[in-house]
Amino acid sequence: MNKILVIEDEQKLAKFLELELQYEGYEVIVANDGMTGLTMARESNPDLILLDWMLPAVSGLEVCRRLRTSGSKTPIILLTAKDEISDRVAGLDAGADDYIVKPFSIEELLARFRAHLRRSNEEDPDQLQFLDLTLNRRTREVKRGERSIELTATEYDLMEYLISHPRQVLTRDQILEKVWGYDFGGDSNIIEVYVRYLRLKLESNKEKRIIQTVRGVGYVLKE
Repeated sequence: MNKILVIEDEQKLAKFLELELQYEGYEVIVANDGMTGLTMARESNPDLILLDWMLPAVSGLEVCRRLRTSGSKTPIILLTAKDEISDRVAGLDAGADDYIVKPFSIEELLARFRAHLRRSNEEDPDQLQFLDLTLNRRTREVKRGERSIELTATEYDLMEYLISHPRQVLTRDQILEKVWGYDFGGDSNIIEVYVRYLRLKLESNKEKRIIQTVRGVGYVLKE
């Protein structure tokens, strides 16, 4: 089931969209202001975002810019009353994938949802991304933003496992089994050692830490 984040401050419209989208089989989460929407977009990992342009405090345009700056590739459809060419250009330049003008037909909106979700699902499965971190399974290339990161074979395997399960807490047993194998009988602190190696390389330019420790359990890739 695809998850849709609706960021809309007009309560009646937000409720209408929530009910219509749920009826069509989507999982729907709703935010009524830009800051809440920004937080939910980063934490809930939606498959598509429907974003109102005119939001209080933080505009939809600014939300869009911040998400793209952080590395998000989630399809974004701007919902707007603005229909001037310059406004459309501004929205697309901010990182929106599409826009729909109020008042709109729910059938047209749903058709655009299907098109963007279909396109998103057809993206390269070998290219994994979390925020500004990317990993290409074919080339084994890892980047933080535009900076290439050289990893050893084991560091790469650990990084691939973490980025394949973003925001999921992975236990030490799961990591040992996946990265080192069932019959591993080596150093009991091997995971900690390699996590430290990865952190040193991922944060060498003082980037934000994204491999987080869950004490007594394991590790999670999150903001």
